[in-house]
Amino acid sequence: MSDQIKFIVDNLNKEPFRKNYNLITFDSLEPMQLLQVLNDVLAEIDPKQDVDIREEMPEQTAKRMLSLLGILKYKPPGSATDMSTFRQGLVIGSKPVIYPVLHWLLQRTNELKKRAYLARFLIKLEVPSEFLQDETVADTNKQYEDLMEGFKTLHKECEQLKTSGFSTAEIRRDISAMEEEKDQLIKRVERLKKRVETVQNHQRMLKIARQLRVEKEREEFLAQQKQEQKNQLFHAVQRLQRIQNQLKSMRHAAADAKPESLMKRLEEEIKFNSYMVTEKFPKELENKKKELHFLQKVVSEPAMGQSDLLELESKINEINTQINQLIEKKMIRNEPIEGRLSLYRQQASIISHKKEAKAEELQEAKEKLANLEREVSVKTNQTREFDGTEVLKGDEFKRYVSKLRSKSTIFKKKHQIIAEFKAEFGLLQRTEELLKQRHENIQHQLQTLEEKKGISGYSYTQEELERVSALKSEVDEVKGRTLDDMSEMVKKLNSLVTEKKSALAPVIKELRQLRQKCQEVRGLREECLQEESRYHYTNFMIKNLEVQLRRATDEMKAYVSSDQQEKRKAIREQYTKNITEQENLGKKLREKQKAVRESHGPNMKQAKMWRDFEQLMECKKQCFLKQQSQTSIGQVIQEGGEDRLIL
Repeated sequence: MSDQIKFIVDNLNKEPFRKNYNLITFDSLEPMQLLQVLNDVLAEIDPKQDVDIREEMPEQTAKRMLSLLGILKYKPPGSATDMSTFRQGLVIGSKPVIYPVLHWLLQRTNELKKRAYLARFLIKLEVPSEFLQDETVADTNKQYEDLMEGFKTLHKECEQLKTSGFSTAEIRRDISAMEEEKDQLIKRVERLKKRVETVQNHQRMLKIARQLRVEKEREEFLAQQKQEQKNQLFHAVQRLQRIQNQLKSMRHAAADAKPESLMKRLEEEIKFNSYMVTEKFPKELENKKKELHFLQKVVSEPAMGQSDLLELESKINEINTQINQLIEKKMIRNEPIEGRLSLYRQQASIISHKKEAKAEELQEAKEKLANLEREVSVKTNQTREFDGTEVLKGDEFKRYVSKLRSKSTIFKKKHQIIAEFKAEFGLLQRTEELLKQRHENIQHQLQTLEEKKGISGYSYTQEELERVSALKSEVDEVKGRTLDDMSEMVKKLNSLVTEKKSALAPVIKELRQLRQKCQEVRGLREECLQEESRYHYTNFMIKNLEVQLRRATDEMKAYVSSDQQEKRKAIREQYTKNITEQENLGKKLREKQKAVRESHGPNMKQAKMWRDFEQLMECKKQCFLKQQSQTSIGQVIQEGGEDRLIL
């Protein structure tokens, strides 16, 4: 625990928190202050969490923190029963709950920042299936899912680019290389133009090539349009299946229902809805208004300190004591009429509370029933798509259950028989092993007797001869039987072929006529499809030309307009601005390149002089060291009371 607190304090004292805590001050923090520290760490991970917890209710704070911790995939220690303890500890700011959360968050802050950022775009908004039946909602949901997938791919590409290690120098080299390639391509195009001008009918050939490119683009566009239409058809078929399933279920429900039951159900629904509209919802609305007024009043007041809270608590205690005194005085009076009225009021309040509770239970049951019906419809559709069969209901399901029970009894009997066979098989297998062992012993004894008598291998040779003779007889029998079977089979096949030919003759005549009609119908259908595609293509080209014309008029208006702000929005102005910026940048780069080229020669000369100077100093150093070593030769050194001569 101490290591955990030390780790938390060290990280809180660093950037970007800079709390200046030590172990004592951090451990002595109040629950509200500890919750604020946790909120600051969460705000560093997700900026939307940057709030003052004194300005919101504790339940709202706990709900907000729990939702973010769920997104960050934090798993509290313990079982499901400890989850309530964890939530309660998070509300009151308990240290055994807050410390592990802080330790976990500070260990992986960068990873959690990325996860919180991705959660803003990748947490899917679930739309109920009944709303998806609307075409507009379904299309919007499809666009939402497509945008989510596009965000995933773009994020992956961005991460790959971040980890690829591209630098500005490499990008500049790539730009210069591309500029050189551009110049080479321009020169090559000019050479090709000169060659083409000498060829006869070159204009016509260029026109044909241009038309070919346009047709290829048109072919790609038509293929894309065909794919889009296939997708639309697929979605339309799915929508039709859903509607048909709903219609079938509604018809089934209407067929099973009687008028009396329907009327009774409608009356109950009307009573329930009238109660909800006239009694329950107005009360809830009034309570919400009171709560909102109270919250606005609390928000308008300045933030309270510890002394203010203590003063409020003392006032609350005084008011509670006064209320208790008034209740005691009322009980001393003991007025009978007032007592009976209070009893009736109490019973009425109990009944109203029960009524509200039952209404809430009924509302929850209805919502649960609707959810279950949606799940049943989804499972039914999945079952139908899986094996193409309907889900059994009512009497059919009962018959299926009775049939399944009969099959289960048969299965149990068969399983018992199989168990008996397995036991018998085990017994026979053991008998076989014993007989094999006995046979091996007899064979061994027989071989020893043959060796004693001098006729070793006699029994084996005899067995081989008997086996070969038995095999020969079996083969001969099979050959005879096979020839007879083959001749009989050939006769049957010939008779069957003649019968089939005679039976298929009129069918073949009808089939020829039908093939001719089918070819005519296919030709007409292809012609119709061609005309229809030509019609759609023409409409699309008209719309495309209208869009281009509208863009051109808007561009002309923006370019001719006297308003400079509007004129800057024109595409021509933007391109002109970009061109001038790129030209200025290129000019600066060329000037820089020129300066580098001019200073290259003197810089290289200076570097060579420095290298020569370094070699000269190194040579002087070697000469000095050599001279020092030579001067020490022949000297007498006194060391430890002894004279030494250095040679």
